[in-house]
Amino acid sequence: MHYFPVNLDISNRLCIVIGGGPVAERKSISLLECGARLRIISPDLTAELAVLREAGKFQWQNRVYKHGDLEGAFLVIAATDDQEVQKAVFAEAEAKNILLNVADAPQWCNFILPASLRRGDLAISISTGGKSPALARRLRQELEEQFGDEYGLLLDIMGNVRQTILEQGNSHEDNKKIFNAVLSSDMLTWASNKEWGKIAKHIQAVTGMDVELSVK
Repeated sequence: MHYFPVNLDISNRLCIVIGGGPVAERKSISLLECGARLRIISPDLTAELAVLREAGKFQWQNRVYKHGDLEGAFLVIAATDDQEVQKAVFAEAEAKNILLNVADAPQWCNFILPASLRRGDLAISISTGGKSPALARRLRQELEEQFGDEYGLLLDIMGNVRQTILEQGNSHEDNKKIFNAVLSSDMLTWASNKEWGKIAKHIQAVTGMDVELSVK
């Protein structure tokens, strides 16, 4: 089976994590980083999750899962060792057409989570179709050495350029040529060295406009 790759906007959407152990911790932090409205259902929490709860980062239901807990959820992650709970969560999610990932149980998932590398808004994801998460992690580690923070900076710059150019009302083909010209082979080096002056001068030469870089 081939999975359809997609990036989801989960900001302010109810996402539920069943479980409070180390795996649940990793998944929960990822959800929070993407702006989810998080609810964790578990009688126990890791130390890190307990700190986040004290800070009001998510809603905690201090008990085991029960049928009906998924009502209103956009996405659910089950991260528990209890197979009976996993089966019950799967049954409810299927009945309500809710996105579900069950840790280490691909037969109960209707989506899987790739190994991901982030550099600012740049996200590079690797999926093995659930066959080997270990291989996906190894490939991600290799990519971490290849793609540094300069790629995130370059993306911020190109995002600003794109918005400014699109506002000019040029044709799609003209915009494509401009974007390719702006993305000079030197841009990555300049971003890495934070040579904003060279970048601004290059953009002005290509587009004839001053663009606010707004780099972080």
